[in-house]
Amino acid sequence: MGDIVTLIAKRLGLGLITLLIISIIIFFMVELLPGDIAQAVLGQGATEENLAALREQMGLNKPAIVRYFEWLGGAVVGDFGESIVTGERVSAVISDRFVNTLFLAAYAAVIAVPFAITLGIIVALLRNTLFDRVANVLTLTSISSPEFFLGYVLILFLAVKSSAFPAIASLSGDLSFGELLHRTFLPALTLVLVVTAHMMRMTRAAIINLLASPYIEMARLKGTPPWKVIVKHALPNAWAPIINVVALNLAYLITGVVLVEVVFVYPGIGQSLVDAVSKRDFPVVQACCLIFAATFILLNLAADVGAILTNPRLRHPK
Repeated sequence: MGDIVTLIAKRLGLGLITLLIISIIIFFMVELLPGDIAQAVLGQGATEENLAALREQMGLNKPAIVRYFEWLGGAVVGDFGESIVTGERVSAVISDRFVNTLFLAAYAAVIAVPFAITLGIIVALLRNTLFDRVANVLTLTSISSPEFFLGYVLILFLAVKSSAFPAIASLSGDLSFGELLHRTFLPALTLVLVVTAHMMRMTRAAIINLLASPYIEMARLKGTPPWKVIVKHALPNAWAPIINVVALNLAYLITGVVLVEVVFVYPGIGQSLVDAVSKRDFPVVQACCLIFAATFILLNLAADVGAILTNPRLRHPK
């Protein structure tokens, strides 16, 4: 148990250091933008009084290192400052949007994870058959296609030609759960098509790799049915790589949704990031980037911890 706690503590420490480095990069990349930020926000016609007021509001008169630590201290407690465009607190601007992104990611994950693992097991059992080849071609096509392309294809066939689903995922507070699922189905399906391919291929590879093991051969010689060999003997030993790829794809579902949210005009944090960039709302941009980074690091840590707990060689290193 002590070894496990030490390994997890090391992973957590490394994750915090990584997040700190990323926060430095995010903050100072904005600092390195050419020109005067206040001038860029207010435009060329702004008066000196307005520019001075905005610089004072944004704290631009302070040294960059001081502003960084003030920003980092606020970020730790969830305070990212004020939006330049709306004057609202940034946390208030993006909180509802982040909840929407989490909902979309969870919607896609509930469909993609069991489907991908089941499909991976089936193609491992039927490897080198026509079904296996067709599944591999389809997954490679899905992996090779950009998210926005898949989104527009789904809009064309399922929204424009058939009118089965709305092309724009507009949300409102009075939607029933069923209507919410219906309106967000196309963006969720786009994410499912992207992440299912990765998870299915990793599951297939992990299972096939284990099928050559001596204990699997022994189970087969004893007359164990093929499905039972997979479920009882191969799958438990394949959980470590499967958990890793699932966690990484869950991280993508949250951090990689920017293009999908833009295509379907979905009110998530990715859409907020794009809007903030176009309006030069730098506090919102910094907050969105830091949240994406923290989410990705957290899920990577979850993948590491899952791999440690499911792999005896990692639980008891020499």
